[in-house]
Amino acid sequence: MLKVSHLSKGYGEKQIVKDVSFEAQKGKIYGFLGPNGVGKSTTMNMITGYLAPDDGNILINDISMIKEPKKAKKQIGYLPEQPPLYLDMTVTEYLNYAAELKGLFGEFRKKEVGRVMDVAGLEYVKKHLLRQISKGYKQRVGLAQALLANPEIIILDEPSSGLDPKQIVEMRELVRRLGEDHTVIFSTHILAEVSSLCDHVFILSGGTLVADDTPEHLLEKYNEQQRLKLVLKGNATAAEYRIKRIEEIESYRVVKEEEESSTLEVVAKKGCDIREVLSKACVSAGYTLLELASNRVTLEDVYLELTRDHAAAVTEEEAEDVGSL
Repeated sequence: MLKVSHLSKGYGEKQIVKDVSFEAQKGKIYGFLGPNGVGKSTTMNMITGYLAPDDGNILINDISMIKEPKKAKKQIGYLPEQPPLYLDMTVTEYLNYAAELKGLFGEFRKKEVGRVMDVAGLEYVKKHLLRQISKGYKQRVGLAQALLANPEIIILDEPSSGLDPKQIVEMRELVRRLGEDHTVIFSTHILAEVSSLCDHVFILSGGTLVADDTPEHLLEKYNEQQRLKLVLKGNATAAEYRIKRIEEIESYRVVKEEEESSTLEVVAKKGCDIREVLSKACVSAGYTLLELASNRVTLEDVYLELTRDHAAAVTEEEAEDVGSL
């Protein structure tokens, strides 16, 4: 089991990771999500012992990464976004070298290299130089080295980055199989991977953990309230005036205004069905109602909502940078 407690890391005055805590259990796959620059890779590097935290603790099967790093690292297999490969080695030579670095020798090393090559599907390219194989196979080699010595916890940083659609499917299948016997944590920007693979999701925004839940529970939570897509003929000015006066409506936003129509998203208060009152209000205001439909929240919507503050802060920083040029 992995237990992260009150983890923090900063560089100078800039705090990258702020008081992050979570747990990960064996036999589950965890998605680690967040926009660029929110501390995902920094957190992963601290968990793997590559970076030391400013504060907090990391326990790998009750072994502290801070106090006993050598012992704790034996429990972890790590695939960085860019696998550290020696391109003049063959696949077999590289995996033997990586096995020696992990303290595997003799017959056990030979069996272990054969096992991980079989798991990662590398038999076809085992005699090829690493510079000669495709990006997909390079990722498989990186994954194979992470699996050497059969660590309980597997950490993968953007394992599908740069792969073609076929390779992405193959990598997902590998991750799915690994999740049966290991604790797997992987970062990704592909939300379809999270929906199809993950038992649990961690979402970081601004260096803080803003979600620690299953994808199903997150969707249930954000779909508790009725959300409607409203398309009207004409501009939205009069409709906004009417919507503000309906007590059962919690919030609304104008999604799109075109020359002949307007699209709005309207959110009801919990337990309220606003379809009838909303449609009557729009018709009485003289609108032609072009569409009124349920607008259920997707995992992508949840992700964008939870990371909205970080996106706004980045935009503000960029504006300040431009202003100072």
